[in-house]
Order: sequence, then structure tokens, then C-alpha cells
Amino acid sequence: MQYPDPHKLNHLIGQWHLYAQLQSEYGASGVKDLWAKAEQTLQSLVDEMRALPGDALLTAQQPDDLAGIRRLRPDGPRRLWTHIPAAEYREKLEGALFGRVAANLLGAPVEGCSPEFMENLSRENNDPFPPVDYWKYVPQPFELHNAYSPKEAYTRTKMNGVPVDDDLIYTLLGLIVMETYGPDFTTQDIGQAWLQYLPFGYTAEEMTLRNLKAGIPALEAGAVDNPFTEWIGADIRADAWGYLAPGNPELAAEMAYRDAYLSHRRQGIYGEMFFAAAISAAFAVAHPLEAIQIGLTEIPADCQLAQAIRWTLAEAPRISSHRQARAAVEQRFPGMSGAHTLNNACLTVFGLAIGGTDFTRVAGETVAMGLDNDCTAATAGSIVGAIIGKAGIPEHWYRHFNNRIATYMNGLPEMALSDVLERFITQAARVYARHEGS
Repeated sequence: MQYPDPHKLNHLIGQWHLYAQLQSEYGASGVKDLWAKAEQTLQSLVDEMRALPGDALLTAQQPDDLAGIRRLRPDGPRRLWTHIPAAEYREKLEGALFGRVAANLLGAPVEGCSPEFMENLSRENNDPFPPVDYWKYVPQPFELHNAYSPKEAYTRTKMNGVPVDDDLIYTLLGLIVMETYGPDFTTQDIGQAWLQYLPFGYTAEEMTLRNLKAGIPALEAGAVDNPFTEWIGADIRADAWGYLAPGNPELAAEMAYRDAYLSHRRQGIYGEMFFAAAISAAFAVAHPLEAIQIGLTEIPADCQLAQAIRWTLAEAPRISSHRQARAAVEQRFPGMSGAHTLNNACLTVFGLAIGGTDFTRVAGETVAMGLDNDCTAATAGSIVGAIIGKAGIPEHWYRHFNNRIATYMNGLPEMALSDVLERFITQAARVYARHEGS
């Protein structure tokens, strides 16, 4: 894909604003009329842009319905476990959950920061880079992350329990959805859960939540006034479905589809399905890239995400550091938003390829790549954690969790990690009982 160059348009808009201010200061007449004219013209152009028809072949290759997606996916194992091995699943689930939480917390206070910024921060902290532990200190330590937890709560010197992060909220909300509505939950049920528990969202989630509150039906809410439908918001919601359908990537991807359709389309949907399947597969394979290969079998073979992941796997043998990974992704996706599904999914896979089953290296290298690095690292941490189990994660990554996880969900200020673990185990058994023999 090739985006239009935004620099000239951004420059013109900036000049327009500056001259409007200057002429207002000079007392010129007609400023308000010209401003209204510009707003009207831009709104008309936005409407025209939104109404442009997409490429017919691309649309056919990238359906939004589950049946269409499944028709275009390659052959895959579909199911790796016929039953849940209780002790093994418990150990791997704890590894996946703790791996997701730890990698997410490492990235949260430096979300979106450049590799250069983070390297300089490591120098200030006199720490190695990529990081091998939580940050000792972060800038603006009292600034609230997600309007709740101060940034210093994500450091190794101040952490006391798991502070909030929107990525983690959706993992917990997936569990609550399963408990409330059961294995056959619908997209409409997801919408009801959002209305009940989410006070706010970001990008696609915020647009969708706004539409739901306005009475737009759940099956339509994601497509109304939402230019973020291919951004990363859905794939950060993948983990719960992988945990609830361990060793059953087809089912994990199906549940992810029902969740993703509420707010996303095309690559946004495929991102959640792909990572849910990969996380599910991680419970039953020996290496993260095996899980990634299986994840690819649950999305359309020729969709842009599948092409991007295959490119990443082909490049991976030549990529040995966070800098090389970031440079490769920037070269392939010039101009793409730092919160898009495609570029961030590639960074996640590069992090897993570099680190393998070494949790610290996976988390540190992935965070060091930048872009939406709390999201990418959290997904990578979930996958490697499911493979190596809690025993494979160095203790310093969870030493200060103190069995507490804070949330900003309505009516749920805090949850116990031990309780979350037991509830996932209970609900996974319920899912397997519902799909026994299928």
C-alpha cells in the first residue's frame, strides 16, 4: 500500500490556522466566514473520501464475515488438544497471564516512545538496553496512565501490585464476558459488556463505545464514523480467547472474531483472530514461531496481514536486534500509523523470533522496537509465557504483583490475580465441555 504524502497538506492547514490567528489579531473582517467555508469544504472532502469504493479484488480477498474468512484460510491443524491437561494447562496459563502482564507493564510508561528515547532513558537509569527489568525511573512519574495509575507505579522501585492498562482490561473483560454469557456469546453481548464496564476507550474502541451509547446496534457500531477499523485495538483483546480455548486455535479465532467485529474490520479483525489462534496454539507447541505459523492458518491466506507476517518470518533470520526490526518495518510500511495492526504485528513476530523462549529477551527487544510497544510486548509475552510456563519467567518480573491487579472498569477497582487464574481455568473447562468432540 502507498499512502498520500501528508506533509504539504499538513503544512497548508498549519499556514491557514496561523494566518487566521494573525488576521484575527489585525481585526480583519471576514475571518469567521472563511473559517466556516474551510470547515464546510473539509467536511465535504471527508465525506467524499469515506464514500470512495474500495478495490473489488482486494475486498473479495479480505471479507469481514466469518464464513468468508474461513473459506479463504489455508489448511491448518484447527485443534491441537482434545482435552485440557489440568496441571500442564495451569502452569502454562499462569505463564501466559504473567508474561502478558509483565511485558505490558514494561512497555506502558514508554508507550510510543522511539528506540532512541528509550536508550537514553536506560543510560539515565544506568541500566542495560534493551531492558532486562522494569525501568528504575520514568519521566513524569506522577502523570496518570489511563487516567488512573501514576507512571512511577510501573517502575521496579515503586510497583506494588499490577497498575492499570487498557490492554489488560480487555483480557479481564473477555473473562467476564465468558462468565456472563457463556461460550456462545455474541457480538451483541460484547457490546452490552462494554456499556456496563467500560468508562472510556481509545481510537476504534472509543468510536464504537460512543456509537453504542447513541443506540447504534452492535453489529453496525464499528463501521460508523470510525477510521480506526484496521488499527491495533482488536488484537490486544485476543488473549482471553486463547486462554479460554487452549490448544484449539480454530475456536479461539472464532471467539476473537465475535469480539473484533464489534469495533473493527478487515486487518483489525484478522489481527485479533491471528493472535488468539497463536496464543491458543502456544499452549501446545515448543517454540513461539510454531504458534505464529498456526495463527496464520486461521485468517485469509492473501489478506494484507497474512502477507505481512509471511514477510516477517522470511526476514527474521536476518534480523537480530530491535533496531533492525524497527528499520525493516519502517521501510515496508512508510507513513503508517504507529497504532496500526500491520506494522505492530510484524514487530511482535520479530520480537518472538529474536528472543525465542527467553522471556526477558522477548519482552526487552519488543519494547525497545517502539511503536505501540506495550501492546506488542504484551502479546509476545503472552505467547512465550504460554510455552515456557510461569517456571520459565524470571521471578523479578512478577515479584511485585502482590496478587493484585487494578482496573478502571466500572464497579471493579481491583481483582486478585489468583482469582483471575482460577476463573480462567473454570471457564476453559466450560468451553471444552461445550465443544467436546467438535
